[in-house]
Amino acid sequence: MTELTHFDAHGRAHMVDVGEKPSTRRRAVAEGHIGMNPQTLALIVQGGHKKGDVLGIARIAGIMAAKKTSDLIPLCHPIALTKVEIDLVPEPEHQRILCRAVAETTAPTGVEMEALTAVQISLLTVYDMCKSVDRGMTLNAIGLVEKSGGKSGDWRRER
Repeated sequence: MTELTHFDAHGRAHMVDVGEKPSTRRRAVAEGHIGMNPQTLALIVQGGHKKGDVLGIARIAGIMAAKKTSDLIPLCHPIALTKVEIDLVPEPEHQRILCRAVAETTAPTGVEMEALTAVQISLLTVYDMCKSVDRGMTLNAIGLVEKSGGKSGDWRRER
């Protein structure tokens, strides 16, 4: 393991200087899911929710969140995203909705935080839209699946 980069030699938090790093193509994929009652999942899948298209709205919320990540995470660099893709897949066999977010850029720093933020906000949006019928929903297993580009190269979670 390497050192924590967001602390200076005196242990104070700081924003990492990426000014001398070359811009490279970077990609990150994150996933997570929201568990719920079977009736709630059926309501979402059938499009019968009175608030509208739950998955469509959650997808837009995730895209918007990825673009605002540096406003939410104090030491995260603002970057120009070239792609954000959100997939929300109902998994009735597990009573949940799986969210997978892909973030891409060409920049001197990575997009892991943007992908992770997109997943969390997408799932929180599902929760917000459905809490009136199921307050027991849970967000689970949110994490980075893979990343590519940059000095550290490629990484993939072992399954």
